Amino acid sequence: MTGSPPGARAPLVLVVDDERPLVHLVRSYLEREGFRVAEAGDGETAVECVRDLTPDLVVLDLMLPGIDGIEVCRRLRTFSDCYVVMLTARAEEIDTLVGLAVGADDYITKPFSPRELTARVRAMLRRPRAGDQAAEPVHRIGALEVDAAAHEARIKGVVINLTPLEFRLLGALAARPRVAFTRRQLIDQVWGADWVGDEHLVDAHIVRLRRKLGDDSASPRFVQTVRGVGYRMGTG
Repeated sequence: MTGSPPGARAPLVLVVDDERPLVHLVRSYLEREGFRVAEAGDGETAVECVRDLTPDLVVLDLMLPGIDGIEVCRRLRTFSDCYVVMLTARAEEIDTLVGLAVGADDYITKPFSPRELTARVRAMLRRPRAGDQAAEPVHRIGALEVDAAAHEARIKGVVINLTPLEFRLLGALAARPRVAFTRRQLIDQVWGADWVGDEHLVDAHIVRLRRKLGDDSASPRFVQTVRGVGYRMGTG
């Protein structure tokens, strides 16, 4: 079972896929772990479900009838910060990168183990969200402020629109400026120590984070690459 406090509602997961047997299989695994589950079989319905149900996490197939998973993710990111795990039947890197670029938090390639998917969902929803963390000092790096208590990042007072995962990634770096983190260390802090997958997932999220921070990838002020190691927070 998931570790929900007594009396709290179990997290809601929306499973979006037009393969009914797969949806039923994933649903059975998630419900066995104590999650509430909703379903959608096409992209348009998925967007409306996210709007109406405000799920905690969406398991989203890339190939859907009507609008595809990329467009669904793009649309829901205009009004929702729920976690998104993308399902893809194609292992080409471009599919993964495009999905992450429009706001997916993680991906898994078909065919996959429902047990592995459930473990990833459980790990992601176990991470703290807005309002879950005790008050912490605001980390200031040049014009950037990372406010853990408010779950907010600001540059010169202007709030930057980050997903929960992007905020956690930025927070991990900002909490220890000038310390170089390996991809694995960042995964342990942000995705969870039990996350299994391609560690280069971090790179795609760093690209998106830099873009939102207005960082020049050739000479970033904030999120810097440490060749042969990983990433660190600069001085701004």
